[in-house]
Amino acid sequence: MQNRDEEQLTASGTNINDVKQKNAEAGLSYNEVKELLAKTGGYGTGKYSDTDSEEVKAQNNQSMRNM
Repeated sequence: MQNRDEEQLTASGTNINDVKQKNAEAGLSYNEVKELLAKTGGYGTGKYSDTDSEEVKAQNNQSMRNM
């Protein structure tokens, strides 16, 4: 069994643990970016949003009636 501190290399010689460490330090993951865009805007992100579209439509209709 390998020690966690030992290098694990791919067939091409890439250090797997080094890549994992750099990825962890790199910032947001792909899914974290999708979630952030859905909550702050962005084209085509509606399926990731937690906004109740029916509630927004009802509020918009109500405000149009009050004009």
